Parts: sequence; C-alpha cells; structure tokens
Amino acid sequence: MKVIAAYLLAVLGGNTNPSADDLKHILGSVGVEADDDKIELLLSQVKGKDLAELIAAGREKLAAMPSGGAAVGITTAAVGDPAAAAAPAASSLSDQLHFVLFPFMAQGHLIPMVDIGILLAQRNVIVSIVTTPHNADRVHKSVANATESGHPIRLVQLQFPFRVVGLPEGCENLDMLSSSEDVFKFFSAANMMEEAVQKLFEKLTPRPNCIISDMCLYYTSRIASKFQVPRIAFHGFCCFCLLCLHNIHSSKILESITSDSEYFTVPGLSDKVEFTKVQLPLNYDETWKEIWESMGEADQASYGVVINTFEELESSYVKEYRKVRKDKAWCIGPVSLSHKDEQDKAQRGNTASINEHRCLKWLDSQEPSSVIYACLGSICNLRPLQMIELGLGLEASNKPFIWVIRGNDTSKEVEKWIKEEEFEERTKGRGFVILGWAPQVLILSHPAIGGFLTHCGWNSTIEGISAGVPLITWPLFADQFSNEKLVVQMLKISVSLGVKKPLLWGQEEKAGIMLKKEDIKNAVDKLMDEGKEATERRKRAKEFAEKAKNAVEVGGSSYVNMTLLIQEIMQQSHKTCWNLGPTSHAEEM
Repeated sequence: MKVIAAYLLAVLGGNTNPSADDLKHILGSVGVEADDDKIELLLSQVKGKDLAELIAAGREKLAAMPSGGAAVGITTAAVGDPAAAAAPAASSLSDQLHFVLFPFMAQGHLIPMVDIGILLAQRNVIVSIVTTPHNADRVHKSVANATESGHPIRLVQLQFPFRVVGLPEGCENLDMLSSSEDVFKFFSAANMMEEAVQKLFEKLTPRPNCIISDMCLYYTSRIASKFQVPRIAFHGFCCFCLLCLHNIHSSKILESITSDSEYFTVPGLSDKVEFTKVQLPLNYDETWKEIWESMGEADQASYGVVINTFEELESSYVKEYRKVRKDKAWCIGPVSLSHKDEQDKAQRGNTASINEHRCLKWLDSQEPSSVIYACLGSICNLRPLQMIELGLGLEASNKPFIWVIRGNDTSKEVEKWIKEEEFEERTKGRGFVILGWAPQVLILSHPAIGGFLTHCGWNSTIEGISAGVPLITWPLFADQFSNEKLVVQMLKISVSLGVKKPLLWGQEEKAGIMLKKEDIKNAVDKLMDEGKEATERRKRAKEFAEKAKNAVEVGGSSYVNMTLLIQEIMQQSHKTCWNLGPTSHAEEM
C-alpha cells in the first residue's frame, strides 16, 4: 500500500509514467523505506491501467486492512471521487502529524486549548497537551472521552516549579492564587519549564511537527527554534481585540494620552471605537516589563496564530487582522462546539460542583428563555459586598436565575451571608445557587436560559454567542472591555451595566461597590423586556448562534480554516495530504 500511495502521488502530481527512483524519492520524503522488488512489481501491475482503476483498487485494499489504515497515511477515498468525500476518511497524511500544545495554567486559557486539541485529534492529527498534574486532573475527563472515541490525543504531565518562586504548595493554576503579588511569581514559574520541555521534546514520538503555544508561555518560542518546528500562538482573544491592540501599538497613540480616564479613538478601524487607557489589557508596571517584552518578541516570531472565533462573527476585523499576520491567522472557533453530548459538556474544564442532572431538572421546570444565568468567571475578584449586591439584584428582578459564585475566600463570606439571610429560602423555586465550578456550556445550551450576565471573558462571551443567548456585560479586567465593546456596540446582542473602570487585582477594596442591586435589576429588565429593542436583540443572538454552528460543520468557515492550518503544517513538514477528514465542494473551492 505504501508503494501504491506513492504511485498515486506521482500521477496526481503530473508524472504519468513514474520510475522506480521517482517512487523511492516520494517515499523517502515522508520517512518510508520501500523494497525495490515491491516497487518493480507495482510498476508492472499498473502498466496500462488508468487512474480510476488504481483508485478503486486502492480503496479495496484500504477496506481490507484491519484498522482501516493506509499506506503513508494517504486516503484514496476523496481523490477524484466527490461521492466518497461525504464519508469520514479512514486515515490521512495527518496521521503522521504531531501537534504539541502548551496551554497556560488558567481556566480561560486551558479549556479552549484542550478543545483545540480535541478538534485536531478529530481530524486524525496526533496531539500531546503538555501541562502540570493538577491541571491535567481538571481536564482529563474531556481528553479521556476523546481518546475513548478513537482520537489520538494525550496529556503529558510536567512538574510546576511553584516552590522555586515561593508560591504555596500545589499552586498550579491562576485561580488558586490568594494575592496579587503571587501573579507575577506564577507567570515567572510558568516560564521556568523550558529545560524540562526540551528534555521532553527529545523523547516525544512521533517527532513533533508543530507547537501551539499560549502567548503567556514565551519560552516555547525558543523550543520551536531549537527543534525547527513552527510555533502557532494562541492569545485567547477575539480578532477585534487583537486588531485594536495592534493598531494602538503600531500607531503609538498612547504616547499622547496623559490621563487613564481619557477616551481615545482606536486608529485604522472601519468603526469608531473608543477606550480609555486603563480599559486595555496592558500592564504598565515596571515589574512586568521584561515579561511583556518577552511575550511580544515570541509573538512576533510566531509562524501564525489560531483564534477562537468564526469569520461570520467579526468579518471585517478578521480580514484586517489577517493582513497584519500575513494571512497566517486561522479562525477555528467556537471551539466549545467540539463537545456534542451532555456528558462532554458537563465534564468540560473541571468537575462540576453540583450534580448536573439536578441542575438540568431545575432548568426543565422553568419556562423557555426565562432564566438569567449569572457567572463572572473563574478568577472573579469582586469583594463580598459587591457579590451580595449582585445576588440582591437577581432577587429583585423577579426572574428565575442561576447564580454561580467562584470557590475562593470571597465565596465563603458570601456563602455565610446566603445562609444567615436565608437567601435560598427567599428565592426558592426561582433561584439556583452554585458554589464553585459550573458546567457552563451545558447550562447555556438549555432552552430555559434567556440571558447571560457575564464578565465578558472571551470564552464565556463566545459560549454565550454559540448558545444564542443575549448578554448582560460586566467587564472586570484584561480583554473584557474590548469584548464588551464588540457585543454591545458592533453585534448589538448585549446590555451593558455601564462599568467604566477595571477592577485591578490588589485594588478591590479601594474600588468599593461599583454596582448596586438596582443596576442589576434594571439591566435584567431591559434584557428580558418584550419590546422591539429586546426582541431584535434576541433575534440577532439566535442568528449568530446559527452561524456559529454552521462555521464548525463540514464546509463551514472554521472547519475549512482547520483544514488549511493542517495543510499548512503538512507543507512545512514536507508532506502532502488530500484528505483531512470529511470534505465538501465548498471546502475544495
């Protein structure tokens, strides 16, 4: 079969009468040695036969193989036969590709990177996800589900050097930090793993062909250079945010901005977009200067970027950002849609703090599109009094709600208040409180959900969009103000709570209470209103959800972009591929 595949490669490449040396050269380019006698035998057998006959013969041989495996990973099923293109490929050259993924150790970075790994593995790419023991434990169920489905994906664990930088024992994820001072230590420790990763790379089999690295892990740029593999960056931002940051940086507009609260217009955009300096995901502290510069240098050296978005959501910004990245930008989202069934959705990211069946049963008892889901992310840093105002606002709205409270020191005080004030009794039947981790994608996909009060982290934002749920926006820090701008001003699927300043780590007490319960109630009323504005908002949200689902289906924009990414890495690895999973005529164009 190896020799047959090589012959097909030669013929389709334009060589209608390949010699034995031609076939040896093709096989050698993908690391396969071939027997001279087998080559001569094949050439004698194919003499006088046309390509269609050879394809049919090759397909019969493939079907007869016990694993459905192929020659040098080439599937003949999709070659010159449109009817065969609708069926999943038995195998492909991508079987030989090996992507190594490096997620940053924070839920908002870890979860989408695992999703990306699953999507790649579903396309017959071998995937190794390098992380630490604690983080591996959080996502192992999702990876195990993919493995049990026959997809070639694995977790590779390396020790996290928390002791070296003085972090508490076992502190391996950003949501485990207890103080703002520990954040710098955590970033430093995350980039002290270079030596361990280098030793790992020397042992990994098959040889890695590509690195996909979180932008925070800048040391992987040196690993990519040393082992001569492309490094693809993952920022966790949307295209709109990435383009805004690029234009702000390249124009040097911030040099003329003297006040943190002064609004300025982002240059070079088709829409008028305004921010203040403090609303940008930038850190001006001198302590962070070296880390920021290292991240920037690694990003510039990257071969390209993958983005958890879809072209139809932010088409003009995707187009412009691709120009910035010289077309090496692949929009492959929403990656959360890689989870199809209820169990996968429930186990995504971490073990839920509640029985998901109990939660779903409660949702089943509510009217369609009636429930507000309120969750402010895995590293929400609101103080207890502000969280209590949120709870009171949800209560005052008189709408059914699910309220997720992050499991940290703040949650203990809020939990105490809930018990003392008998909050759950007061809202019985109408309120559902989750202390800790919630199966968010599972909840958002339920038809009872009518609105999502979110911190505008990009994962939460695009998960809400994918579910067709309009949003109430409460940005806290990082890229969240730009995400709010996208969904409120451009997409018009959200109601803003009106927060203007970020809640910086270490300055929570100084910020005090930013929003009162009346602010929460008014926003819920506006979102759930039956008037024309709210109705149009819900309609647009549903339309974007449909576009999101179409994007990841066969022939959709994100599906095609994943194909193009894999093909790009194949070309970089001196390989050729004709089939990366089920294809369509739209994709071939």
